[in-house]
This record gives sequence, C-alpha cells and structure tokens, in this order.
Amino acid sequence: MSGAVVEFRGVSKSYPIYAAPGDRLKELALFHRRSFHRDYWALRDINFSVQKGETFCLIGENGCGKSTALQICAGILQPTSGSAQMTGRVAALLELGSGFNPEFSGRDNVYLNAAILGLSKKEMDRKFPEIEEFAEIGDFIDQPVKTYSSGMSVRLAFAVAIHVDPEILLVDEALAVGDVYFRQRCLRKVHELRSRGVTILFVSHSMAEVKQLGDRALWLDHGHQMALGSTDAVVSKFLAAMAAKDARYQEQDALHHPPPPSGSVLQLVEGIPNTDRRSGDGRAEVLGIAVCDSNGLRLHVIPPESTVVVRVSVRARRNLDRPIVGVLLRNQLGLDFAGVNTANDGHPLPPLLMGEACTVDFHLDLSTLYTSSLSFSPAVSDGTLDRFAVCDFVENAVVLEMVPPTGELYGPSRFPCRIEVNARLGEGTAAL
Repeated sequence: MSGAVVEFRGVSKSYPIYAAPGDRLKELALFHRRSFHRDYWALRDINFSVQKGETFCLIGENGCGKSTALQICAGILQPTSGSAQMTGRVAALLELGSGFNPEFSGRDNVYLNAAILGLSKKEMDRKFPEIEEFAEIGDFIDQPVKTYSSGMSVRLAFAVAIHVDPEILLVDEALAVGDVYFRQRCLRKVHELRSRGVTILFVSHSMAEVKQLGDRALWLDHGHQMALGSTDAVVSKFLAAMAAKDARYQEQDALHHPPPPSGSVLQLVEGIPNTDRRSGDGRAEVLGIAVCDSNGLRLHVIPPESTVVVRVSVRARRNLDRPIVGVLLRNQLGLDFAGVNTANDGHPLPPLLMGEACTVDFHLDLSTLYTSSLSFSPAVSDGTLDRFAVCDFVENAVVLEMVPPTGELYGPSRFPCRIEVNARLGEGTAAL
C-alpha cells in the first residue's frame, strides 16, 4: 500500500511448549524425528498496514498477542509464517529495561543503543545532554542499570527512544510504571512526535489514551484479528465484548456470592483482591473489600455515570474508642483524587471492642471520569479527623477498569448538565 511504513501480511507466530524440560533434549537428540512439544500460537494470520505519520493502537486482553506483534515490528522476533516489513528507523520502548545491559551504566547503555540504531558517537555526543535532561535520573546516569528502580529505567529508556530521531516509535504499556509527572511529560512528547510526522505503534490497556491518541486500532483476541478500523469503532466493539464477558462472569459470581436477603444481617466481606502496600499500627485490620452495584452484585468494570457500593469489613484487634472506616480513590496515574470516611461524611461509628467487626457500605455516585481505571484503598483508623492513628491501610485493594464515555470528554470529568435555550432565571425555570 502506498505510504505504508509498517506492513503485516499473514503474520503468524508460534512458540513450542514442552511438558517437561527434558522433552526439549529428547527432541534435539532425535533430530526432530519425533515431536515432544505442542505449538502455542501467539498470532494467527494478522494483516494490517500503518501509514507514515499515523498513530496505530493495538488493544486486547493480556496474552492476546499485542506485545508479540510489537516485538516483531522491532525485529526482536521473526514471524513463523507471513512477512512483516518496516520502512524507517525504529525506536522501541517495549518491556521494562529491554535493550539495556544491566551491568553497564546508564550512559554506556545510551551510547550502545544509539550505535545499534546506526547513530555515530559524534551524533550522540550532541544528543546526550538532551537525553540526560529529559530522563532526570541525576548521578545514576553513571551507575549500573541493575541498580535502577523501575521508574528510573523507563525514564531513561523513553528519553533514548524519543531522542534518536525515530521514524517509527513502538510503545508497549511501558509508561504505566512511570510517576504522574513523568507520564504527563511523555504523553506531551508523544503528541509532539505525532505533529512531526513520526509513525507510532501504541499498546495500552487505557482505552481513554487509545481514543485520545489513536488514528486507527487493531483488536487482538488470543492471537486472532477481531477488528481493524477507526479507533472509536474498534474500541466500542472491544468494550462491548468485555461487557458481555463481564455479564457472564457476574452470573457465575452471583451463584457463589449471592446478595444477602432484604432485612438480613449484613455479612462480613472477606478477601482483599490486591495489596500493593499495607501499613498501620495493627490495632485493627481490613478483613475485605468488594465493589458492587446497587443490587449487591460485584462489579468488574465501572460504567460511566454509575452508582457503586464500596463494601468494607474491618475487625478490631484491640479496643477502638473512635473507629473511622474510609476509602481512598485513585486514578490510573496514581493520583489521589477523592476520599470518603465515616467521620467526615456524618456517620460516626460506635466504639469497637477487641474482636468485634463491622461492615460499612459507601454509596458513591460516580460522574463521568477521564480515566482508564479506578482503584479503591480501604482503611481503618482510630481517633478524630484532626488527630487519628491509622490501624490498617491497604493500597489499591481493588482496581477496576472504567468504561469510556460516549462522545468527546473535555477535561478530567463531565458533570450532569441540563441545557435550556433562550431561558431566563426566575421565569418559569428553576435556578441552576
């Protein structure tokens, strides 16, 4: 196709899966006269082309083949069948730290990566100050990469990728580990590269970012090509499929977690799906958390403009005179943007004696949010709002995907709005 700088024609990729390590040796010893493996097909007959200057997004669930497709684009993998052709200098930001030698310093890795891409030392001498300034890792630039945190590694990797004058940039969800400040800088840089005509292949689980950045999208499912076309159309098909899958999951989940009968004693929630970090003095503990709809069914995605019930159960290990139960909400960038608790919202709890437990339901009316996911962090404290001690705080205990709203969203959120044309306050209309 004229103008195409990336082209996949019937690309398939398989990996041999062995039941036991010794089977690989058996297969080699018999010179392939007998197979001891089964083929796992990560990609099956994938066809697409990307035009110069286009931003092309790959979406799908974990394990669907997105990363394999980008690794083929980068030349790291070769297809089992079919052909993949790239025209232009390719810079890749794939798996965290890929392309870096952990024993080398950051400076040495920058020059090594540039040499692989065909840049001379003189060119890199000129570009290095910009890379160092963008990465902002200070004196660590001269330390071995194996001493870097995940955030430092991705900072340096992205700084290299955008400053080697790429014609094709591959980005595979690597920015998800970055802090809020650096992630925003990276996204602004991606927009800048787009305006300069750089072709971008972008993999992300954030449908909001996909809709914001992508010109077209490809949906992969278990290695198969499900939909290819405009970003809005493909994302809509993908989300519809995920909603249907979630509905089936909820039907099964309801069989195992039926809502309590009306008027019955509320049961304790047990189980914390995720624990990024846990802190507190241990005088009380969070037993469990569940995010449900108004009927008590657990949610696995959050529709826009929905009401959710965050149910938190806690138990006192020691006597608590003034217990406070709360939930902190964060977006996918790690930004704390809302919090609720029993003391601040007018429902002070009675004292909890050692061994006693209680369950608190937080009914939240969520507006339309520009975010790809929302995390809920439950906590139990003892004291007052002015002075309290945290007994147990579980960070990001539940993380749910947000379904993007239909239509354009300007800013971080959208509020309910009633529009009247040629109306005046006080003349038959209620004050806004």
